[in-house]
Amino acid sequence: MRAVLFAPMFTILVTACGAQDPGQVIAKVEVSNVVVRLAGVEGRPAAAYFTLHGGEAPDRLVSISSPRVATIELHESSTENGIMTMRALTGVDLPSRGAVAFQPGGNHAMLFGIDPVVKPGTDLPLRFSFQGGSKVDVKAKTIGMADDMPMSDDETGHDH
Repeated sequence: MRAVLFAPMFTILVTACGAQDPGQVIAKVEVSNVVVRLAGVEGRPAAAYFTLHGGEAPDRLVSISSPRVATIELHESSTENGIMTMRALTGVDLPSRGAVAFQPGGNHAMLFGIDPVVKPGTDLPLRFSFQGGSKVDVKAKTIGMADDMPMSDDETGHDH
């Protein structure tokens, strides 16, 4: 009896997910290892670091938003002739089934106008919006300016 009930439910789940083959897994856009380093001086911007994981098709991160942050901008840092520069980005391409890391010294997000109730250790809700229409909601871990960055899943050997 269980097998009879399980088979129709499995078919419904596979059909609802759009899989062509019951064994096929559809990759979707994911965001992992999300950390926000709060500024050392109140009122200054914070920085967010994370890893994007591509889905079945190429996509593009176009924005990040939060009910606790006035403005979030995507930025790129680079060093040329010993001088570090930073520029705003309108989006970041995400290859199919690829990964793009946002980390200190490279791509990152700048958070302006953070709600003063957000302190180190507070979960900060963030919504990542992609050109293809996907939206990924996460709770970012917040750390203080002098705190060590937590280890990522890649460094610990955990899968995401």
